[in-house]
Amino acid sequence: MNVLHPVSHIMTPNPITVNFDDRLAVVAQIFGTHKIHHLPVVKNGKLVGLISKSDFLFFKRGFSNEEHDKGHEEVRLNNYTAKDIMTAKLAKLEPDDKINVALEIFKENLFHGIPVVENDAIIGIITTYDIIKHLAVDNEAHAAYDLV
Repeated sequence: MNVLHPVSHIMTPNPITVNFDDRLAVVAQIFGTHKIHHLPVVKNGKLVGLISKSDFLFFKRGFSNEEHDKGHEEVRLNNYTAKDIMTAKLAKLEPDDKINVALEIFKENLFHGIPVVENDAIIGIITTYDIIKHLAVDNEAHAAYDLV
């Protein structure tokens, strides 16, 4: 993988999104149906936040380690919206930003997904999984591994 290629070469294009006014029941359905870990939040077509699966599960469970009942969980999912739990201050990339820039962001921060935007509209997302997936099939990376 050439780290000087644009992130658009390895990003996941057209990610599933949720509207910032959508109830968390919608978020639960999306996370339950799709194998994703980052859910971009949009308002009027513009990216305004991101919900990680781990943040969602923490909110869904509540702020204690005690066992909870399904009724309580259903009330939480129907009374809170995406904007209530999303992370609003995000690192963002543009499609022409280089993969090495994404690597630096991942290295310096504790998150694992970076939205890719054009004019504040989300067009993709790059995750640590995308990088690992591309390294796993990269002939140059395999050749270097074989030399070790």
